Order: sequence, then structure tokens, then C-alpha cells
Amino acid sequence: MRKFTQNEMQNKKMSVESLKKLSRHSVVLVLDNLRSAHNVGAIFRTADSALVEKIFLVGVTPCPPSAHIDKTALGAADVVPWQHYEKIEDVLEDLKKNGYTLVSLEQTDGSISYASEKVFLKKDFPIALVVGNEVDGVSQYAIDKSDYSVDIPMYGRASSLNVSTATGIVVYEILRRLMV
Repeated sequence: MRKFTQNEMQNKKMSVESLKKLSRHSVVLVLDNLRSAHNVGAIFRTADSALVEKIFLVGVTPCPPSAHIDKTALGAADVVPWQHYEKIEDVLEDLKKNGYTLVSLEQTDGSISYASEKVFLKKDFPIALVVGNEVDGVSQYAIDKSDYSVDIPMYGRASSLNVSTATGIVVYEILRRLMV
């Protein structure tokens, strides 16, 4: 086994034009008032790697173009479709009208583990995954409007993961289910 060189990795990259033409998965991300441009950039990078359909940036969530987003997005903000909404109510209403199952990534009294066989079923697609603010999490409004909420079991001292890390874990589980 041999690690790829930087040149080999660069040669495997598709052009921005080609990436924009690719068919994307029936998953959108809703960023509910995130504060950190670095988290937003990392989520763009995950969305690019997973061919997520679109990212909705809500409220105070930083938007491209931004040097802080670009630092972690590494060009992903140029190829992943995105849209800004001022209010979470408006984006969730639009998604629901368009047939999306709303899923909040949050610890609630009714959360189901993201790994449970009860979530991300074929009938749930298309899916809108709502992720929340680094301090306050997903807004209660979004939780109330969600079809269900999922969480990531925490086994150590920490009570949660960084929002971009948690998003990556759950997005790839959603894709795994979609591709089965």
C-alpha cells in the first residue's frame, strides 16, 4: 500500500464546472444560527465530499464569500449550492412544502440514536438535517417542526461534539442508508 502524493490527489480533482453538473444526493443541511465561520467552512467541505444537494444558512450563520469560511472549506463553498434565510421558520416551511423530512440533530427527550434502524428510512428521503448553534443547539422551533430528532451517543465526559464533526458523522450515515 502506498499513500497518494499531493500531485496525484490534485490530478484526481474535478473542475468546478464539472462538480456543479453532478447529480447530488437528496439531502440538504440547515445551519440554524451557527456562529463560527470555521464550522460553516468545515460543513461546506463535508457537504461537497458527500454531494449534499444544498446548504441553507439561517440567521447569523456566516455566508460565503468569507476568508474564514474558505480557510476550512478549501473551495467547497464554490461548488456546493447554498442559500441564506433570515428566519428558520421560512426555510423549514419551504422544505416541508417540497416534501422534505425534517430531522434535527439534537439531544432531546425523544431523540433516537443516529445509528438506529428506525431513522433515515427510504420513505424519509428527501431529508433536511437541521444542525444548531454551537452554544444553544437547534432552536426549539426547529425541534417542534421536525419529524424526528437524532443524537450521537456520548460515552465520555463531553456532552456533545463540535457541530461540524457531528454533522459529518450523521451525513455519512444518511448516505450509507440512501445507498443500501
